[in-house]
Amino acid sequence: MNMLENLSKLITEARNSSSIDIDLKSADDIVQIFNDENRSVFAAVESATPSIVEGAELITTVFRGGGRLIYIGAGTSGRLGVLDASECPPTFSTDPGMVHGIIAGGDSALRQSVEGAEDNPDAGARAIREHGVTNRDAVVGITSSGRTPYVIGALAEAHQIGAKTIFLSCVPPAGGLTTFVDVFITPIVGPEIVAGSTRMKAGTATKLVLNMLTTISMIKIGKVYNNLMVDVQASNAKMIDRGTRIIMEITNTDYATARSALNHANGSAKVAIIMLVKEVDLDDAVAQLERHKGFLREVLEEPRTSSSA
Repeated sequence: MNMLENLSKLITEARNSSSIDIDLKSADDIVQIFNDENRSVFAAVESATPSIVEGAELITTVFRGGGRLIYIGAGTSGRLGVLDASECPPTFSTDPGMVHGIIAGGDSALRQSVEGAEDNPDAGARAIREHGVTNRDAVVGITSSGRTPYVIGALAEAHQIGAKTIFLSCVPPAGGLTTFVDVFITPIVGPEIVAGSTRMKAGTATKLVLNMLTTISMIKIGKVYNNLMVDVQASNAKMIDRGTRIIMEITNTDYATARSALNHANGSAKVAIIMLVKEVDLDDAVAQLERHKGFLREVLEEPRTSSSA
């Protein structure tokens, strides 16, 4: 399959009738065009709801089985994958390897364009092997145009290994991809304001979808209690303060008490909350959390026993 064929016919490469002669318009008019066009992004993402749900459930299953989520892409798509992966450890206290982003051209491509790197499907397949992808993992290939050879090669290799595969694109998928893709997520955002510049609407849609995939799956494995970030990593002053305020919210204690509990819990808001609510020591709180596989709600709703009174 030649993914470079008929590139000019792709929706992402078409000219947008709403932005014709945009170079003659005022900044105010251009902002209005952006606002109007960006509304279509949310509609496109909403239309992809069933496939986003399917993808999130697949990733949740992978996490529950001890597997990893691997994003792979080129250019803006690759950068967005790396960004989403890098935000999981501080937000959800995940191991850095649990969600990992790969970009064509390597880490230097995060700051400086290495556009030619996206044209080699063998390089994509090699990246999958080099990152030790197994049949326990899920691989999300991100390509706004739906035809990036690097991503296609990576997904084909991941499927061959036995990993679950998700294809995130802003155009309808090519028929040949169905042989090695489990889930297609395709928010069709239409032509860009500047033709072909997929860092715009396609990039926004991609970020929205990635937010949902990781956040939903993290919620489903117990990383969130109610709508609170209880697995926040207390690694700096802001995160320590956030963790402390979360403890205050759930336990109805004052700031000093919550901060002290967080310190005694070695920075784990979940453990601190259990210590305060259940009136137990550190070891007992950790044991209770482990017994309920990290789900704080299950611990708090479990009746107290004499051993934990």
